[in-house]
Amino acid sequence: MTVPRIVVVGLGPGDPALVTAGTVAAIAATPVRYLRTERHPSAGLVPHATTFDHHYEAEDTFEDVYRRIVADLRSAAVEHGHVLYAVPGSPRVLERTVDLLVAAAADGSIEVDVLAGLSFVDLAWVRLGVDPFEEGVRLIDAHRFATTAAGERGPLLVAHCHNQRVLSDVKLAVEDGPTEPVVVLQRLGLPDESVTTVAWADLDRSFEPDHLTSIFIPAMATPVAGEVAAFVDLVAKLRAECPWDAEQTHASLSRHLVEETYEVLEALDEVGDGGPDTDADAYAHLEEELGDLLFQIVFHTTLATEAGAFGLAEVARGVHHKLVHRHPHVFGHVEVDDASDVVANWEQIKKAEKGRDSIFDGIPNHLPALLFALKIHKKATAVGLDVDAVVPSVDAALAAAQAAETGEETTIGDLLLAAVVLARRVDVDPETALRAAAARLRDAAKAVELATG
Repeated sequence: MTVPRIVVVGLGPGDPALVTAGTVAAIAATPVRYLRTERHPSAGLVPHATTFDHHYEAEDTFEDVYRRIVADLRSAAVEHGHVLYAVPGSPRVLERTVDLLVAAAADGSIEVDVLAGLSFVDLAWVRLGVDPFEEGVRLIDAHRFATTAAGERGPLLVAHCHNQRVLSDVKLAVEDGPTEPVVVLQRLGLPDESVTTVAWADLDRSFEPDHLTSIFIPAMATPVAGEVAAFVDLVAKLRAECPWDAEQTHASLSRHLVEETYEVLEALDEVGDGGPDTDADAYAHLEEELGDLLFQIVFHTTLATEAGAFGLAEVARGVHHKLVHRHPHVFGHVEVDDASDVVANWEQIKKAEKGRDSIFDGIPNHLPALLFALKIHKKATAVGLDVDAVVPSVDAALAAAQAAETGEETTIGDLLLAAVVLARRVDVDPETALRAAAARLRDAAKAVELATG
């Protein structure tokens, strides 16, 4: 029985003149032909071919696209016995479908022949004037940059930089961008070839990328945040393969987020002010609890990614932009005298950003009462209210509460609010103070409990 056969050829970096004679001969000898995509300058060398461009529109991820292509090719090979599959560039350079085809052939059900082809990297070395062996250049797929470039300091040649979002993800994956300019390589070997340099900060906004765009990074300033990217991949894997994780929703996870937050607060109590005498075990505990809280954040982000809403990159980018915008005294030309000016500016900027009529509109009504009162007082002072003219002193509130025959709710509320105002005046967090006082009461009661046992 004849084993179905797939011949894989590469269409080179772009110019049809760079396609090898062996590839041209294989195309002519194989009447049943397939193209991964028609979006390539040399696609016309493969007439009467079926393309897989429709899978890019139908599937959610590139990996899903590639697996669908491989499944279709295997079916076609079984049906026709011998088919040709043409891909951009070289079949063995950043070509995931070929990797999957070769893996599928391991069971003997199909035969895969891969012909050598010219890659865009061969032209890149010439344009850059770089010997990749001497310089130790590593080739990276932009879609997996954060993970595969983890810990790298360059030089790196990054392919598949086909849109600005991909370039933004590359830029965001680096804690401190390189100081040297980045070389942008576009449409190598074609009449409109372009080789330019850009600053790292302008990587995703200074040129229009396309499917024939790559970048060369001579040196990285700091390693890429690979641990975070690997953690995101881990959570996605748990979501896909663990029955418990697969069942979770934003609603079902909410209680875990609250619990992990309180455990972080408990670990922070152990660390205290973080002075030089802080116990190493306390920091170890805090590190663990922050990790658990990060898991909750990444889990919610993963659910949002599945819904097509946003990913961790968008979360980080959003809070980055927000913090820059809300610190005009750091990133702009606004001058401040002290921290109170910073708070006042923050509140007004936030009010404008949210389109709110009042800075009080963003305070959740369901906050714990003590925290609700604390936030109200902070914002009240930020708008310039004379709080002392509205809230009675602790002595006055206490006297009023004692004078009330039944301890009216209003007077008790005034007393508690006055305590919050006093706490802020002496720079004490009322939540922490009350919790510590309650803990002391608990310990005293435990001592009595044990003594009377």
